[in-house]
Amino acid sequence: MSLTQNTTKRRMAAGLMGLGFGVHHLRTVATPVLAKATGHDWIFIDTEHGAFSVQETTQLCIASLPVGVTPIVRVCAGAIDEATRALDNGALGIVVPHVDTAADAKRIAEAFNYPPRGKRSWGGPPAVYGYRPPATAEAQAAINAEILTVVMLESPEAIANADAIAAVDGVDVLFIGTSDLTAELGISGQMGHPKVIDAYQAVGDACRKHGKVLGMGGVYDEENASRYVGMGARFILTGSDHSYLMAGADNRSGFFNNLAGAPR
Repeated sequence: MSLTQNTTKRRMAAGLMGLGFGVHHLRTVATPVLAKATGHDWIFIDTEHGAFSVQETTQLCIASLPVGVTPIVRVCAGAIDEATRALDNGALGIVVPHVDTAADAKRIAEAFNYPPRGKRSWGGPPAVYGYRPPATAEAQAAINAEILTVVMLESPEAIANADAIAAVDGVDVLFIGTSDLTAELGISGQMGHPKVIDAYQAVGDACRKHGKVLGMGGVYDEENASRYVGMGARFILTGSDHSYLMAGADNRSGFFNNLAGAPR
């Protein structure tokens, strides 16, 4: 059976944006269908902050594959075992938070790639091949090319090390966790602060130098999101099921509550 392609990775290689639909609360196989129907390229299954079981995570991944939406899982910092298990069971990308050094990034990249590029263990027929892969060596090389390895830079130390992190073979995206970064900088929530703009410039420069992709998370207002996309961000988390539901529900309840003569 043919390998499921990572459409998000291909879009970004062509210089296009890959838009992510954050998943915290949704659990059904309709989730990637909803993401696709609303113009998203990937789903961000958040096992760092969301209350997902391994079964729920992997079922969302497997359901995404035939839809053409890239299943990407964020694990907790250091949770390499959780990440590789997700990859064995349908994930086409992993986001690792709180990556501060090139040594951190190298360990992650090695764990997510099969030899000779890395040290990932073969877990049997993988979901991304429909459980019918070709010869192991051929399958491993092809899967290595599809996996998206995303490291999150969320501290001043990480920003200072951006060039060294971007130089690590096997890392695809340097994803700025803007909310946590502002907190560590002492400017919590100030997404347009000059220190944040400088961080995006530094990480963007490192990405361009080493052929990597700049990612943006935590920036949802139009002014600042437009600024950082203009600075080269292409791996974009647009929001989450929580924020989408709240915004849509607020809009509709506001409409009815503000109707002239509404009995409230």
